[in-house]
Amino acid sequence: MYKPQPIDTKDVVLSDDIMELAEVLSKNTHEVWATGRIADGWKYGEKRNDQLKETPCLIPYEQLPESEKKYDRETALNTLKLIVKLGYTIKK
Repeated sequence: MYKPQPIDTKDVVLSDDIMELAEVLSKNTHEVWATGRIADGWKYGEKRNDQLKETPCLIPYEQLPESEKKYDRETALNTLKLIVKLGYTIKK
């Protein structure tokens, strides 16, 4: 049985400028996801319906409820924390 074992990044603290980058990455994550959904034939719908390929999340990132933005933010933050944990630096 598969047991996920992500690298622990709880000790990593990101600077304010990297936190700003995280929000840009979050928005882009949504844009990439939406592009893929649209390419697969999905469209906006008030309720998610897998058979009709409709989802209420095919809207601009800024209009998403915070609960949906949270997933994109966690993905971006976990990625940035892992980069730092592995010894890489991020410079503008």
